[in-house]
Amino acid sequence: MNKATKSTVSTKLTKTVLFDWGNTLMIDFPDAQGKMCDWETVQEVSGAQALLAQLSKHHNIYIATNAADSSKGDIIRAFERVGLSQYIDGYFCKASIGLSKYDSGFYPAIIAKLDIEPQEVTMIGDTLEKDIYPALEAGLQVDWLNNEGAIADTHLPIVEVQNLTQLLEFINE
Repeated sequence: MNKATKSTVSTKLTKTVLFDWGNTLMIDFPDAQGKMCDWETVQEVSGAQALLAQLSKHHNIYIATNAADSSKGDIIRAFERVGLSQYIDGYFCKASIGLSKYDSGFYPAIIAKLDIEPQEVTMIGDTLEKDIYPALEAGLQVDWLNNEGAIADTHLPIVEVQNLTQLLEFINE
């Protein structure tokens, strides 16, 4: 596992970057019910605005979420509520592509819609099983937002950061 250290992290992201939604860019409050866009309180993950503002200058940014209850419009409304929608070029969810992240065709469907090669895309997410391993299997580059300090027993090419601020610092070096 590549820890986010100066000697091991590649600060070059691909031109196209996919982000997970819940607990990667916006906090998924465990007690909240229904669609995030309708929650009384919505909140960005610390560092999300600064990271997206910087990346959006030179990268195409998309959301790739497993949210089953929310349509593309619902997801956009949630991002609008925290001021992040201005940085997002598009949204991929179960409702828009007909597949969940657990389906092996999820990432290939996104790649086909974007009409680019898998290795030209970086997936950034917080869950190994939904975000990282399937993206690797589909040929994407990956950055794991390990904000819970989990341990992964793997020798796969996974860049690991503990928070979005750390990712931004390495990108800016």
